[in-house]
Amino acid sequence: MLLIIQARSNSKRFPNKILYNIKSKPIILRVISNISKSKMITNVVVATSRKKSDDKLIELLKSKKLKFFRGNLNNVASRLLKASQRYKKNFFIRVSADSPLIDYKIINKAVRLFKKKHNIDIITNVFPRSYPKGQSVEIIRTKVLENNISKMSKSEKEHVTTYFYKNHNKFKILNFSNNTNKFKYIKNMTVDYKSDVKKIIKFFK
Repeated sequence: MLLIIQARSNSKRFPNKILYNIKSKPIILRVISNISKSKMITNVVVATSRKKSDDKLIELLKSKKLKFFRGNLNNVASRLLKASQRYKKNFFIRVSADSPLIDYKIINKAVRLFKKKHNIDIITNVFPRSYPKGQSVEIIRTKVLENNISKMSKSEKEHVTTYFYKNHNKFKILNFSNNTNKFKYIKNMTVDYKSDVKKIIKFFK
């Protein structure tokens, strides 16, 4: 199954955060490393922008022989849609590049649900959220994104699935919850600010 990591370097809150080293390894490579532990993923593609600000990211990905796709900076929905279409996939998994602690077992759980529920438009663990930020996984039907992207606002195109959750009665959305004690007392495992690095570095051995 295709997994697309949405990534960009021009974050206002923490510029170039995806290239920031945590224990000598860039955040984006930590995300990819965690995802690669899943045997259910056939392709991992980093979807970033065509802007010069993402050239360093591309250089890193090329040096590691990793797959990437370049598209619109702010229209993330379009970027992900075109990446999925390039690989001719009916569905794709969406993960954010600022999630260096993403658990591949959550991805596996989503894929197992997908295999049982082929008629679903979106499989998600954020509607409602029971996992901490930084453990968000969504499986999106390519066609449903293609058919609705023109209806999305500028903000919804940036955040991709917001439109579907706002209009959830029109779509087949399956949410899965955290039914274990793992992450029970943790709310945030993502990197939004540089200060977040200090908070999550304790999770790395």
